Amino acid sequence: MFGRLGAWSCRRRGLVVVLWIAAVLVGGAVMSGTGTNYSTEFSLPEVESREGFDVLEAEMGGAGSGMEGQIVFRHEDGFEDPELRAQLRTFLDEVASLDDTTVQGPFDEGEDEVSPELIQWYAAGAAELGEDAMALLGDAGGSQVSEDGTIAYATLEIPADTDIHTAMDRGEEIRKLAPDVEGLQVEYGGAMFQEFEEPAAEAIGLAFAIVILIVAFGSVLAMGLPIGVALAGIGMGSVLLGLLSNVVEMPDFATILGVMIGLGVGIDYALFIVTRYREQLQRGHTVAEAVATAIDTSGRAVTFAGITVVISLLGMLLMGVSFVAGLGIGAATMVAVTVVASLTLLPALLGFVGERIDVTRWRGVVAAALVAIALLGVGLKLQPLLLGLPLAAVVLVAGFAVAPLKRALPPRPPKPLRDTFAYRWSRVVQARPWTLSLVSTALLLLLAIPMTSIRLGFSDAGNAAEDDTIRKSYDLLAEGFGPGYNGRILLVAELPEGAAESSAPLLEVTRVVSEVDGVASVSPPFPSDLDSPSESGAVLWQVFPTTAPQDEATTELVEHLRTDVLPEATAGAGFDVLVTGTVGVMVDFADYLADRLALFFVAVLGLSFVLLMIVFRSILVPIKAVIMNLLSIGAAYGVIVAIFQWGWLKDLFGIEPAPVEPFVPMMLFAIVFGLSMDYEVFLLSRIREEWLRTGDSVTSVADGLAATARVISAAAAIMVVVFGSFLLETDRVVKLMGFGLALAVLLDATVVRMLLVPATMELLGDRNWWFPRWLDRLLPTINVEGDHDESGAPAAGAAEAADRELEPTP
Repeated sequence: MFGRLGAWSCRRRGLVVVLWIAAVLVGGAVMSGTGTNYSTEFSLPEVESREGFDVLEAEMGGAGSGMEGQIVFRHEDGFEDPELRAQLRTFLDEVASLDDTTVQGPFDEGEDEVSPELIQWYAAGAAELGEDAMALLGDAGGSQVSEDGTIAYATLEIPADTDIHTAMDRGEEIRKLAPDVEGLQVEYGGAMFQEFEEPAAEAIGLAFAIVILIVAFGSVLAMGLPIGVALAGIGMGSVLLGLLSNVVEMPDFATILGVMIGLGVGIDYALFIVTRYREQLQRGHTVAEAVATAIDTSGRAVTFAGITVVISLLGMLLMGVSFVAGLGIGAATMVAVTVVASLTLLPALLGFVGERIDVTRWRGVVAAALVAIALLGVGLKLQPLLLGLPLAAVVLVAGFAVAPLKRALPPRPPKPLRDTFAYRWSRVVQARPWTLSLVSTALLLLLAIPMTSIRLGFSDAGNAAEDDTIRKSYDLLAEGFGPGYNGRILLVAELPEGAAESSAPLLEVTRVVSEVDGVASVSPPFPSDLDSPSESGAVLWQVFPTTAPQDEATTELVEHLRTDVLPEATAGAGFDVLVTGTVGVMVDFADYLADRLALFFVAVLGLSFVLLMIVFRSILVPIKAVIMNLLSIGAAYGVIVAIFQWGWLKDLFGIEPAPVEPFVPMMLFAIVFGLSMDYEVFLLSRIREEWLRTGDSVTSVADGLAATARVISAAAAIMVVVFGSFLLETDRVVKLMGFGLALAVLLDATVVRMLLVPATMELLGDRNWWFPRWLDRLLPTINVEGDHDESGAPAAGAAEAADRELEPTP
């Protein structure tokens, strides 16, 4: 089937290319018409913070459950000037007049804002407790002006279901309303005020991909085809993601993640097929035969590798969180599209290129270099470098008339496999299998040690760039009120009928919580009905901790309140108090994902093991593959903890230490495990192909490594650069993901593929391919080596499909 598909795509190359272009254009038009619906919120599973938000929504009009923001003011002379206060009140009134925007300002709270009924309700309850009513009441809204009077803040809230682009537009609208007052500093906090820019770092990865591929393969066309196929896959995948966002809850970040993965695997898959195609041409086969064989062999491996990646990504559905499921579906969709592009569009393009794939002229080399320079300019935001693009066009046009540019570079003669560095390296490793196996394993285990102290949680605005307004507002709030004011904790209780007749049990909660270590202040209970508080169906407290939202002490405070303080404070009261708010959500989300990581790992590893066992008809090879991949991923986790959580080399990476986002280990595992299985399939399929042909378990390892080392090394180098380029972005999570992916791929392509695989296969010898007969009969057969003879010519089925041979392109 694969050979016939490749031959058909090659023969009908014009139709295939037109269909691809039409699919992208029509899909883009449909997406423009229907729009996208990327989500900025995620549906929480059944956790306490969600129950709290449900109570807020049902009983208190959603107060505290929306998307929050802050406007922070600083004035060295304070805010006692009536004219200054009037200007700020006018500004905040204008903000409050915007659609669906709730504002609580720093100058409109006080005892006169509290209804007499509420004061009487508080006083009666305090009398029951034998406490001073005003001591418990304090300031009903919590002071929004610092003790020294120089910093003040207003809180904003818009509906939680507001998409990120609308929210950011609202933030920009609010900024334009700000008064221009001498000596007044105004900063903004919250998601609506984030200064988000689409990452351009992938352009840097493309620039280096051009250089790496030309250096590795000495051919501009061999470089251009994988990049072109990857870009086509990304284009079609992005369209599908936009359409899917209307039916699946998918975060906006899914597109960034999809591009990151699609670019890497797209180049990988196409490169593997193009390399096999060139090998077949060098063996004297026709274009049609070479295409059919490349798709029938490498195309099979690509398909199986892609299925493995898709399975690992779809494993995220097991986490039971729609936000995470959307990321998995989006990334899996992008990978699936790149596989289809590799099996259909690539053979068509190879048909157009024909035998010229090994012909490289100076005009192509110079133009490719100029394009790479322009891409660097895009990624680094250096405008002068963008001139490389028009200059590349000039060179290409002039190259048909200017003799030096028309000149072809001498072709690089193919080197016999056993004369390559990879073959010699494999023999060196195979000569010392025990030593290198132990050293490699020890290195990976050493790097993985910090993983044992990983702390899952969310970073906060204190990790943003120092010149970002959300970081400045964060720092001002911490300076004026304490770090806990950047992450208030909400307590909410749904009250049974008649429970609110007395405020004493509710004020007791205020008193008990205020005495807890780690609590800076706590508000009195706010009833859902301010005019008739005794008839309220719910109450709300605001708790401000002494520590920042991302601090471990804040997480411990939430857990302490839930397990010890609040159950004791409400014992026999007839109601339960739930801990919610942004901080509660972060704690619950981290705990929820952490509890399900083991299930996710076992499911992905188990299914991948079964698939590898079916494909390679071996027990030990899949076991080794799983263990080695776990070692490389564990080492990457360990280095991530050391840098992003402990703060090692933090100045070099431009980050502040913080917990590791709870979805990162899961996503890194899904992506890296899938990608590393790509390399495993590429390498082992070639080793098995040689072993089936020769029956020699020793030379088959060296020959298989020699045949795939260049393509795996080039693909891995591109992956490392593509992922590593995201370190140039300002967002900490993007940096963390990019670095983790780059490091894991680097370790996998070097320590695992170049050391552990040949060493362990040497140790096991023919036992690598041991497979019980009863299991062989039980399991289906999947052929990833393809059907071809010793010369590499396609077998009968593929050969028949290639009968209508293309005329070789001169």
